[in-house]
Amino acid sequence: MRTTREILEDANRVKPLAAFLTTEKKNAALYAMADELIANTSEILSANAEDVKAAEGKISAVMIDRLRLTESRIAGMADGMRQVAALPDPVGRVLEDITRPSGINVRKVSVPLGVVAIIYESRPNVTSDAAALCLKSGNVCVLRIGKEAFNSARAIVAALRSGLKKTGVDEGFVNLVEDTTRQSSADIMTAVGLVDLLIPRGGKGLIDACVQNAKVPCIQTGTGICHVYVDAAADLAMALNIIENAKCSRPSVCNAMEVCLVNSSIAEKFLPMLWERLVEGRKQNPVLLKLDGGVYKILGGKANCVPAGEGDFDREFLDYVMAVALVKDVKEAAEHIAVHSTGHSDCIVTEDKAAADYFVSAVDSAAVYVNASTRFTDGGEFGLGCEMGISTQKLHARGPMGLNELTTYKYVVKGNGQVR
Repeated sequence: MRTTREILEDANRVKPLAAFLTTEKKNAALYAMADELIANTSEILSANAEDVKAAEGKISAVMIDRLRLTESRIAGMADGMRQVAALPDPVGRVLEDITRPSGINVRKVSVPLGVVAIIYESRPNVTSDAAALCLKSGNVCVLRIGKEAFNSARAIVAALRSGLKKTGVDEGFVNLVEDTTRQSSADIMTAVGLVDLLIPRGGKGLIDACVQNAKVPCIQTGTGICHVYVDAAADLAMALNIIENAKCSRPSVCNAMEVCLVNSSIAEKFLPMLWERLVEGRKQNPVLLKLDGGVYKILGGKANCVPAGEGDFDREFLDYVMAVALVKDVKEAAEHIAVHSTGHSDCIVTEDKAAADYFVSAVDSAAVYVNASTRFTDGGEFGLGCEMGISTQKLHARGPMGLNELTTYKYVVKGNGQVR
């Protein structure tokens, strides 16, 4: 087994080769990698079945769903790679071009970051997303997945490296860390000079560990305490559709909503409708509602309705659980979000343009929605092909991280003998 440091050193050996990868070469490799994913579907599914079997009884059903691969999910992974191939090459773009009075020409040109390390948990699809985005942006990726999904990732990486080999691109552009202990994560976090950017993708514990302990540049991603505020002027049928989708379509992901805020003037009418939709109307996976005092006065005593506990409005449930609170207006909703949101994705449902405009201006999150589900915060849905993660910070990258967010820039200065 290669050590994590040996893998990082090999990645740095490959890094200079990126300067000579043409757009055509990168795209050919991406299409070949996608084809190899499809060709190796049975092997990937077999490896994934091992992971799922080992995880059963140890993690929740929604987390098992995150781990499980199917033929259609593998086809979706391949399609995401093809979408990345079809996007413009982010490398070599001239961002600024200025000729100074001295006669020197200064061009600001986009370039790859270098070696991008991704530490992620039990989501095997991230493996191909990260590899595709890194290759297209001229970066070398080093993937460190949790032990729960290691067999799946190993099979996926084998297919991806086969695609690279078939197109004459160095297989070292895609690397999988073989050590699944915590030591390998620590090795990556402290690999100064070997890692140009670290991206953690997973739960709060993983992200906090990376942000607090990394000595290499690190992007803060992921944790999503996402809100939907139902305004006094909301279309209530629309609100119910948005909430059910945002909470229930896939509750284990970071863009799923965790908190519903309801304008108190419509609470008596809307809250029973909400309970009917999310609890009584869902024979499978009814939602557990954790209610503040005002909401409990209306829904208390109904099935799946309990008083909110300490910290429930600051918790990413990642399950069929949702906190619900009353607010008096859009201003109070924005104030609540400012205190409890993680800056990921927050939504207002309203037909009042003034309320919508206030919400968009006042809520400082990476994605702010008016009358649409927070589940759209996704690289594919935003036209980025796929994503490296959702950045909840403001420096360098914010929101879904696509190709442009995986580049930096350098200044290319040309003259004809000028001295200062």
